[in-house]
Amino acid sequence: MNTIFRKSMLSVAGLAFAGGVFAGPIAAHAATPVDGKPVAVAVQSAAPKPQGDQSHITLNDEQTANVKAIIAATKKAGLPERAAVISIATSLQESKLENLGHLGDMNDHDSLGLFQQRPSSGWGTPEQITDPEYSTTAFLKGLKQVDGWQDMPLTDAAQTVQVSAYPDAYAQWEQQATDLVAQHWNS
Repeated sequence: MNTIFRKSMLSVAGLAFAGGVFAGPIAAHAATPVDGKPVAVAVQSAAPKPQGDQSHITLNDEQTANVKAIIAATKKAGLPERAAVISIATSLQESKLENLGHLGDMNDHDSLGLFQQRPSSGWGTPEQITDPEYSTTAFLKGLKQVDGWQDMPLTDAAQTVQVSAYPDAYAQWEQQATDLVAQHWNS
């Protein structure tokens, strides 16, 4: 394919895309019914789709209790389900939803609890960090300080709070976290 033709086709495709992006919201308002009958309008989900390959683990009773504690703390903080999804995915990556104490030589610095928070970094005392409600509330406090966390990819929101050496690792838990919140949010 010659260069001029390819550039022309890309320009047309770009204009069509831009037209769709800009006309989309306008077209939605144009669908207002004249006769008072409702018109179906497609609505996109506000939550981004999970990124990349997804991981999954089978949870035991303790892990399930920790899921419920994270959800309860999220509700108590007045935050939406998306905050619980990000919190649970973060905990799945950091501790597999286990409230970890000091792991001796296997410990990452002085990291503890569901979110592997560090007393030396100001997250709280060891007793506080190993309390699921406290540690979740501390994580959520950090999350609320991230501008646009509701709409950004989960792994970016989690990484901004956690500052992990593996910033993309949170993404693999998004689907399981989403499923767990759907299962337990109203229970």
